[in-house]
Amino acid sequence: MHINLPEKRYYSIGEVAKAFNVNASLIRFWEKEFDVIKPKKNAKGNRKFTPEDINNLKFIYHLVKERGFTLEGAKTHLKEERQKSLSTFEIISKLEGIKAQLIKIKNQL
Repeated sequence: MHINLPEKRYYSIGEVAKAFNVNASLIRFWEKEFDVIKPKKNAKGNRKFTPEDINNLKFIYHLVKERGFTLEGAKTHLKEERQKSLSTFEIISKLEGIKAQLIKIKNQL
């Protein structure tokens, strides 16, 4: 899955939910369920997600929505095989980004 977010230090929950095409409540739910998602909160309690949080959300989205893992299965997978799966996932994500750029260039020709 390739999401389009501008390069920023922090993202609001609305931006993140829109990028993943899910409800903000799902992002909040995943935040409670998965320890790897730790957004910063300002004085008002608004969540600010870092690029690292976005990468973790991409991986969780991939496991739950694309590969069909249950939440418990995704948690177990994150704990046991995080490094191996994450490196494979990063490679796939980079290739999808390159593919999207090539398609964009092809359409411009």
